[in-house]
Amino acid sequence: MRTSASFSNSDGTVSRRALLAAGSAAALLPAVSLAGAAPAHAADPFGPPAPAPAADAFEPLLARAQQLLTGGAFDPADPDFRAALTALDASASALWQQLDRSAGRTALWPDLSPVTAPGNFGQSYTRLRTLATAWATPGAALGGSAEVASALVAALRFLHDTAYNATRPETGNWWFWEIGAPRALLDCCVLLRALLPAADLTGYLAAVDRFCPDADRRTNAPALAETGANRADKAVIVALRGLLGRDAAKVALARDGLSDVRDGGRNSLFRYTASGDGFYPDGSFVQHESVAYTGTYGNVLLGGAAHMIALLTGSAWAVDDPQVSVIHEAVERSFAPVLFDGLMMDSVRGRAISRERAVDHVDGAATVSSIVLLATGAPAPYAARWRALAKGWIARNRTTPYTSLASLPQLVRAKALLADDSVPVGDRTTGHFAFADMDRVVHRRPGWACTLALSSRRIAAYEAGNGENLHGWYTGDGMTYLYSGDDLGQFGDGFWPTVDPYRLPGTTVDTRPRTDLGTGGGTRTYRPANAVAGGAVLDAEYGAAAMELVAQGSTLRARKSWFFLDNAVVALGSGITASDGRTVETVVENRNLHAGGTPRLLVDGVRQPSALDGPAGLHRAGWAHIEGVGGYVFPGRTPLRTLREERTGTWRDLNTGADTGGSATPVTRRYLTLWIDHGTSPSAASYAYVLLPGASPAATAGWQLSRPVHIAANDAGAQAVEARRLGLTAVIFWQPGTAAGITSSGPASVLVRRRNGSVSVAVADPGRTQSTLTLQLPFSVRSVVSADDTVRVVPGRRPVLTVTVGGSRGHTHRAELR
Repeated sequence: MRTSASFSNSDGTVSRRALLAAGSAAALLPAVSLAGAAPAHAADPFGPPAPAPAADAFEPLLARAQQLLTGGAFDPADPDFRAALTALDASASALWQQLDRSAGRTALWPDLSPVTAPGNFGQSYTRLRTLATAWATPGAALGGSAEVASALVAALRFLHDTAYNATRPETGNWWFWEIGAPRALLDCCVLLRALLPAADLTGYLAAVDRFCPDADRRTNAPALAETGANRADKAVIVALRGLLGRDAAKVALARDGLSDVRDGGRNSLFRYTASGDGFYPDGSFVQHESVAYTGTYGNVLLGGAAHMIALLTGSAWAVDDPQVSVIHEAVERSFAPVLFDGLMMDSVRGRAISRERAVDHVDGAATVSSIVLLATGAPAPYAARWRALAKGWIARNRTTPYTSLASLPQLVRAKALLADDSVPVGDRTTGHFAFADMDRVVHRRPGWACTLALSSRRIAAYEAGNGENLHGWYTGDGMTYLYSGDDLGQFGDGFWPTVDPYRLPGTTVDTRPRTDLGTGGGTRTYRPANAVAGGAVLDAEYGAAAMELVAQGSTLRARKSWFFLDNAVVALGSGITASDGRTVETVVENRNLHAGGTPRLLVDGVRQPSALDGPAGLHRAGWAHIEGVGGYVFPGRTPLRTLREERTGTWRDLNTGADTGGSATPVTRRYLTLWIDHGTSPSAASYAYVLLPGASPAATAGWQLSRPVHIAANDAGAQAVEARRLGLTAVIFWQPGTAAGITSSGPASVLVRRRNGSVSVAVADPGRTQSTLTLQLPFSVRSVVSADDTVRVVPGRRPVLTVTVGGSRGHTHRAELR
């Protein structure tokens, strides 16, 4: 039986002396201002720690760790802070009321029984952290309560004795043992450190040493090196364990884990990778070897690195790896392109799209928070740009305001940023981004963005497992996300539990019934057999992307291309063939109209019925328009089907995870769907349509009549468009041949632009199947202005470019000619 020395009474409650000691420790933090918020230009709370006695260099860093959890100084009279405090009170009070404090308890909360199950003790620690945060936050309803403090100390002891200690073997999901539970446990210890009996703390640290001794290896599989987000998470855990145990070697081990000193930097978070997990030079981020995960695991890595840098700055263990610039570069290279007005794009969130409590604006707010935290210790040029970006993201999202999502510490930093008039409101990111190393394409214009989620034998079409992402079948088959500043709730407002998972925008699908994915333990990915996915980018403004569709569990095959222009996205499909006796469809749009939306649908200028759940309309359409969204043009007129319906589902249908499972509460949303029916077992079918985001009905009709973009090819050999006003020709070659006057020796993505006597050329091999490509252009070129080292040009009346594409992993090669 543990004794509490002078910290606890004989009945296990916390003594008055302990509470006074806790108060002294809290005094190390900045006082809460009751008169007003701290000045915008107050001293940086994450600057060098206050001087400490030589005997204890740890307490100032522990005080900083507490500040990272509670927020330090803030004005509780400020409406934003008051709202955040109210939200914390609501969560903590509900947990407090339900906490079983009886002597004979077998679990802390009835819904987390048996407590010995990893998911249950993991979530129990997370709930205790919420209570401990409320107890340690000045102004909170439970703040400073002796009863709460005693209950927390006893609850931690109960979990240790019953469920999580150094004698237990790992079972079930490793994450709860090695990351989830130890991180929440140590956060509790930071907040309650002045109250914890020494023997208790020793036991807790021993458990952490058992399951997370370092950031380098998976404890239950020692041959497996930790990478990416998992390494970042573990580094924070080891650092906190070192600080709480007054163990300088442990803190150093945590810092060195970020750089993977143990293995010579092989898995360092501060290096670019060419395969597997981590950041890539093109801005891609991959986790689990093959999943595009910038918005989830990448976000966790960013947050972990920012936390470590902020925690240790100015100390003997400060993060001083010169390659930390990789993280700095990632803010604008990896994260900014996939953040739209503070929302994290779902195409890079993997199985997290199925999490009810972590929709796009929640993960987006977490990323913005990490960037703002990272800025506190970043070189000035980086920090200035990031703060402007963050201010723009926060200012533009009025649908799900950042201030309603941020925790108190996040809000403290954000409010200081918003109050700083020297920081401008950053504009939306614009440009074209081809993330070849994760099969994602992002096209951004001032008012909208369009994102493609592709897949190949390199990058998974989906990840599912541990009960998550049960209906993710087609999310990587060319799903096309259209983001608009006028509808920031499109994918975050009940989209995933209610959308028809067989009709995701941009996809071509076999309508066969599917069974739930990921119902077992562990996570699984599916990588299709196709090689081609990705494309080239020209002048950081235009793009031509492609995906060869090899459908899972079906004979369906298709060649799909997208051409990204100033105000339009042209989508072409050819070779659509199947022999399974089922209907094949291409989905042009499936728009979430929210709970009661009734936007007008026009087809060739004729208003369509607004009744819900009527029979699907069939039109030989030249154009369509959805009010508040934009236009859709169908060159050559297309048999278009339309459906306005109301759909009901639950988050539980998508996610039954131990700590992420959704509720069974029905969610109902309205949808407007446009699709092309290719019939049963089609042979060499095709489609062509143009997205005109934000266009008016008149502009859409005018586009259809004037045809500013000419479709020069759409067959099994090539797909090509010519935007004559732009002087732009773009071709996806599926095999050697000629299209739009350009000849290619093999499969390629090619863009050529002529203007003012200059010629810009961009070339990529999105299938990564060739060593060299030879292109011939249909006009004369006199000289080479510049060219990548991989491009050799022979000028003349029919200039020839020889491009060394081997080893370039689908990235773009460029040349400027005259």
